[in-house]
Amino acid sequence: MPEFNLLMTEAGRTLCGTPWNEYPRPTLRRNSFLNLNGEWEFTVSGSPDVPAAFDRRIRVPFPPESQLSGIGECFPEESYLWYRRTFAAPTMTDGGRVLLDFGAADQTAAVYLNGIHLGTHSGGYEPFTFDVTDALRAENTLTVRVEDHLDSHILPWGKQKHRRGGMWYTPVSGIWQTVWAETVPHEYIRDILTETDGGSVVMHIGGADGGSIGITTPDGVLDIPFTGDKAEFTLDSPRMWSPEDPYLYYAEVRTAHDCVSTYFAVRTLDIKTVGGYPRLCLNGKPYFFHGVLDQGYFPDGIFTPASPDCFDADIRAMKELGFNTLRKHIKVEPELYYYACDRLGMIVFQDMVNNGDYSFLRDTALPTIGVKRLCDRFMHRSAETRREFVRGMEETVRRMKKHPSVCYYTIFNEGWGQFCAAEQYRRLKKLDRSRFIDTTSGWFECRESDVMSLHVYFKPVKIGKSDKPIVLSEFGGYSYKPAGHVFNTEKTYGYRFFDDRDEFTDAFEKLYRDEIIPAKARGLSAAIYTQLSDVEDETNGLLSYDRAVCKADAQAMRAVARELEKEEI
Repeated sequence: MPEFNLLMTEAGRTLCGTPWNEYPRPTLRRNSFLNLNGEWEFTVSGSPDVPAAFDRRIRVPFPPESQLSGIGECFPEESYLWYRRTFAAPTMTDGGRVLLDFGAADQTAAVYLNGIHLGTHSGGYEPFTFDVTDALRAENTLTVRVEDHLDSHILPWGKQKHRRGGMWYTPVSGIWQTVWAETVPHEYIRDILTETDGGSVVMHIGGADGGSIGITTPDGVLDIPFTGDKAEFTLDSPRMWSPEDPYLYYAEVRTAHDCVSTYFAVRTLDIKTVGGYPRLCLNGKPYFFHGVLDQGYFPDGIFTPASPDCFDADIRAMKELGFNTLRKHIKVEPELYYYACDRLGMIVFQDMVNNGDYSFLRDTALPTIGVKRLCDRFMHRSAETRREFVRGMEETVRRMKKHPSVCYYTIFNEGWGQFCAAEQYRRLKKLDRSRFIDTTSGWFECRESDVMSLHVYFKPVKIGKSDKPIVLSEFGGYSYKPAGHVFNTEKTYGYRFFDDRDEFTDAFEKLYRDEIIPAKARGLSAAIYTQLSDVEDETNGLLSYDRAVCKADAQAMRAVARELEKEEI
């Protein structure tokens, strides 16, 4: 058996107190916040019935497979994970309600309060909420049962596998995001979505029936009255959001009964022909999306970093190297990740999370030798699997529409779970016309897509003719193993291997100067290097898995970025 190093991030080593104690929903923030993270009772059983005893302790919100949870074990698929804790009822105003919120639990969570079944939620990457008012007592017992049927491949699963290795990672299960309670008035604001078109702004305020909005602008506070559940107004000479100037407009929304804060930004995305090539544009000008693949895995928390500050650290590290884009790869993060990208100025290319089965022959071997056109009408034919993918995609888009940093969606990656791609493109366009859509990233090309999307690993990058912007959505994957910072000491995964930092940096520079920078002049609009950090066996990150080592020289990396930033003639 290979020897695995139990790597820790600095934030994991120094973690104390209640983890993830930051307010979890910055796009709809109210003063009420009872954080239920921390130590819970825990047990694993083979029965769906409440166990007689909870014989272990777990630290929420870290999945039980992780070191930070205090458990550090993987459990058989037929297991039921049981969580329990007590809490005192928060103070309510007359006629008020109490909501219980879960950031995410993988995959199916049944929730009980004081023995009353509140409901069951399926889907491991999305938040869910229960109104617990009628079940509430002065002292309360909250019990959660989670099942994770990963091998059924019905619900979205991403890159998790029970038999981890290579490009597949340790699975997670159970609660992996913040659990919290909030008090709300009897009539409360349920949701806010702000849409902008230049200086024209429409704010949709779910649950409202008139009120006012106070918006902080560079020139002062703008007060906007509104009726019903929608406010429409114009910002004169709006300050445009970009990675170079990530300006956010913060707002307070007031109704007769409720008051919440939110934020939004103004930026435009379109496609223009410049220099004879169609190009992706930000704020009316061609913009080169210089990015890295971001898997969102951490050695100590797996799906869940020790602190949201770890998101900030990753983003700042990539900006320090000159990157302006992260492709969030087959994972949907807590909202605090996207808020960090919004306020720090990092564009996000957001993948949908795949479900369905994986076939090495169909999804890897054939495309690698050049077979990249298959009829996908008959792929992944299970009606339930298709239905769950669509539901997950729609929920992901509903959340991402609130974040200006999210500029681009990927529906299918390398054929994983792919079916009826053209239909899914049309479906997604109806949901959100304001962002770029990459229907099939890598292969099994679909003509109904905003871009031509390429993956190139084992040969030089060559850009052909296209009537669409060309996106190199994966390439690179260069490997260097810094001693003392490697998860798997016996096996490694990458595409080219180097012995030290100088070799690694020289190869990176040569790749960009010989292939990527010339390709930009021939119509390349975006390039996503694999990847931000090592992940388990994969040692092809710019950072080590524990984030302790930056493998490349920052000055050299920034010089490459400056070349890519030059405007086209």
